[in-house]
Amino acid sequence: MHTVLVALTAADVFLLVAVLASYLFGIGVLLSRIADNLDHCLKSVQQIERDGQVIIPGIEHINRTGGIVAGALPLLYGYSERIARKLAPAAPAPAGTGGNGTPAQVRRRSRLAEAVGFRPSNN
Repeated sequence: MHTVLVALTAADVFLLVAVLASYLFGIGVLLSRIADNLDHCLKSVQQIERDGQVIIPGIEHINRTGGIVAGALPLLYGYSERIARKLAPAAPAPAGTGGNGTPAQVRRRSRLAEAVGFRPSNN
């Protein structure tokens, strides 16, 4: 009876070691796959960085040019308003003004925001 218990204990220990070994082998395979994927990602990021170094001067030039154009927009808008007024036919005097051409006492809305797609909320 004593030798049967020793044999069963040895079998249990052997089975435990076998299960742990297979578990550790599976974890090792997964970690190896993860390491390969991370290595591939690192190479991709390094390639993107190398490609980005080539275009950075061009992006800086584009940003400078965009700043100049954005600074000129109010002036261009003013010129276009003057041109539009010159080309538009004279509007008849609105009813109720007595024909004196007095402008309405409201703030004129700007169309700059609408030109770029911005629609302010009416609160």
